[in-house]
Amino acid sequence: MSEIAASPHRPALESWLRDPLPWAFLLLLALVFGMPALKPVFAFLFPGQERPLYEQDSFWSLTLAHLWLVGVSSSISVIIGVAAGIFVTRPAGREFRPLIETIVATGQTFPPVAVLAVAVPLLGFGPAPALIALALYGLLPVTEATVAGLESVPEAACEAARGLGFGHLGRLLRVELPLAAPVVIAGIRTSVIINIGTAAIASTVGAKTLGLPIIIGLSGFNTAYVLQGALIVGTLAVVIDLAFERLGGFISRWKRG
Repeated sequence: MSEIAASPHRPALESWLRDPLPWAFLLLLALVFGMPALKPVFAFLFPGQERPLYEQDSFWSLTLAHLWLVGVSSSISVIIGVAAGIFVTRPAGREFRPLIETIVATGQTFPPVAVLAVAVPLLGFGPAPALIALALYGLLPVTEATVAGLESVPEAACEAARGLGFGHLGRLLRVELPLAAPVVIAGIRTSVIINIGTAAIASTVGAKTLGLPIIIGLSGFNTAYVLQGALIVGTLAVVIDLAFERLGGFISRWKRG
């Protein structure tokens, strides 16, 4: 017994058990794949519903489609937002900073529903207008975080890089961006989490997402459908948020190392 208690694997096991990320991920898998098994539960909670379980699509296919939409739109936001943040912190782009900040702030001021309403007549129904709305909505946190992160880089670090012979690009890639990474990742984290929840409304324009059971449930007064979609969207947001927290901790340890 004493040998088991002194096992070197015990601290690692205890650390894993205290880590919320694996448990949240297991809960997500249980909801995605085990929702049909909960049909009796929803039938009991909502006895007035003839169809207490959303069965028009599998929750697995809805989750994959939701992740694809969030992943593509967030990638667009990250590419444009980081590039804009870098540009306005360079000498050549500083005079454009008020303009760019106004543009990205406007993208989040307009509700995604309004962007969808404008984009649908031009692009038709489907994921295209949703991608535009989500990408615009996710720009502000990424751009602001990139600017804040780059401006927080100590001038002494930049001077040391100049002394080592680094050019502008070398300082940016090897000094400034690595030092600004935790702040930039925090902005990306905020943008992605916002888009996970906002992507649900993309189903109003024909995009396949986890918002389908929510939209159908609201239009058909089926609270069970709404609850099923909301449970998975909420759990997915928690899993992604915890994953970004883990990534931020890894980057901080890497910087210290």
